[in-house]
Amino acid sequence: MTSDQARQRAERNFRREERARDGRAATAEYEVQARAVREKTARLKALRLAKEAQAQTAATPAKPAKRRPARRAK
Repeated sequence: MTSDQARQRAERNFRREERARDGRAATAEYEVQARAVREKTARLKALRLAKEAQAQTAATPAKPAKRRPARRAK
C-alpha cells in the first residue's frame, strides 16, 4: 500500500467517524428539545386545568331576570 492510498483511507475513516459524532450530537440535541417541549406542554396543561377548575368553582349562578311591572293602559 502506498502512502497516498494510506492517507486516503485514513481520511475516509476520519470523515466516517466525524459524521458519526455529528449524528450523535444531533440526536442528543433533538432529544433535549423534545423533552423541553413535553415539559412545557405538561406545565401549560396543568395551568389550563387549574384555571378551568377555578373558573368552575368561582362561577356565580345566573340571577333570575327582574320582571318589570306591567304597564297600565291609559
